[in-house]
Amino acid sequence: MSYQIALTFEDGVTRFIECRPNEVVADASYRQRINIPLDCRDGACGTCKSFCESGTYDGGDYIEEAMTDDEAEQGYVLTCQMVPESDCIIRIPATSDVAKTSISTFAGELATNERLSDTALAFSIKVDDRSTLGFLPGQYVNVQVPGTDQTRSFSFSSGPGADEVGFLIRNTTYGVLTTYLRDRAKVGDKISFNGPLGSFYLRKIERPVLFLAGGTGLAPFLSMLHKIEQDGGGEHPIHLIFGVTNDPDLVGIEELEGYAERLPNFTFTTVVAAEESAHPNKGFVTHHMKPEHLNDGLVDIYLCGPPPMVDAVRKYLSDQGIEPASFYYEKFSGSGVVSEIGESHVKAVDSDQAFDTRMALELGAAQLVVGKLSAEQLAEYRRLAEATGQYIKDGRFTDPAGFRESNSAFHLFPIEASGNPVLVEAYRKLLVQEYMGQVLTPSVDLVGDITRDHIDIVDAFERTDFEALRRIVSEHNDHAKATMRAGIEKPGG
Repeated sequence: MSYQIALTFEDGVTRFIECRPNEVVADASYRQRINIPLDCRDGACGTCKSFCESGTYDGGDYIEEAMTDDEAEQGYVLTCQMVPESDCIIRIPATSDVAKTSISTFAGELATNERLSDTALAFSIKVDDRSTLGFLPGQYVNVQVPGTDQTRSFSFSSGPGADEVGFLIRNTTYGVLTTYLRDRAKVGDKISFNGPLGSFYLRKIERPVLFLAGGTGLAPFLSMLHKIEQDGGGEHPIHLIFGVTNDPDLVGIEELEGYAERLPNFTFTTVVAAEESAHPNKGFVTHHMKPEHLNDGLVDIYLCGPPPMVDAVRKYLSDQGIEPASFYYEKFSGSGVVSEIGESHVKAVDSDQAFDTRMALELGAAQLVVGKLSAEQLAEYRRLAEATGQYIKDGRFTDPAGFRESNSAFHLFPIEASGNPVLVEAYRKLLVQEYMGQVLTPSVDLVGDITRDHIDIVDAFERTDFEALRRIVSEHNDHAKATMRAGIEKPGG
């Protein structure tokens, strides 16, 4: 029996390979001309270390220098040794270009074209060779708009096993694809797309799941539910909150009701934002996220919607101190075009910008309070500086959650001491805490001595030496950014 292995690359490209019985993943990949990182082939060098997101396998033999037992327990694998025992999803720490592969192009014809409401359209494509198309539920493709040289990115609304691939898109006035579908599309038109792409896809369900959909961001969740039903439903509760602006935007309800009837562990809530709506659930998705849905943070959250919705949910979780076990999101623009794909992990550039902003706020506050703190305030500031040390040992975090809370209290202290509410509010809007929650784990190596940096900062305050303070805060910020990058760049991190 052979198994289907999805190889997901750093640039969002996904390629599927067939792995024969007792065949290691690296051999199967090279046999199908996908050159994933590889060197020794003996489990000795660690060059091929990757991360298995789902599936069962025999990890094979390897030495400690190539991969530790701790890493193996987390899901890391050596593809030169890994023998799949089921279908698997493997994250490869390289781009598709490095692996000498590329995005696949698929041709077909328009099979259906339906106007669901004034704001939503649905269409499907009959692919010429359907058996060659594999995708993970939640992923997207770039659709070539017939009669133009333009492409538009949309998520599958159909499951990986459906005969025809379907899409749900927002009906915009001037959208290139929506204009084609409204004005000149005919069933049978030749149409093509390339992909699949994106890191927003359904992972193995190991705990309660919360789906958050905004408008036509419902599409990837319909694909995921199709796959969940196909796999037997599972035992963990799955709840979907579907938020729209106006009543007519509520599309796909019959399909959701069908899943709710067939899947005992699936429930859903619909929400309408418009004040004049007669819908029983008013407001935004964050107004309807109940404690049982969040399960004290032991929940995997998937979010797909327009940027303001994504940002609002992220801020809500941060403000509530909720750190989900996993958090995956996908943003799309007003036209329905995907603008930020499958952000299941923090981007280095976003992290750097957040930490640089924190530094700017701290230095601004420092100018206001240096030389003005009382002895009691300086003593409290020193206590907060030293408190972070209890969560660090041998250059690693022993309690990341405890460190984040303690670290935040230290950095907030001079800003609150300034008495400037604008600075305080700006600090609270930063996503530093959320980014740290997603990235920092006990396996991340710290850069620099964080607690020593904190103490040196307090020493500079006591000496009223602003130039030294500026230098130390800048160096500390560099250490923080480097530590975050170390976590971001870890496979599976």
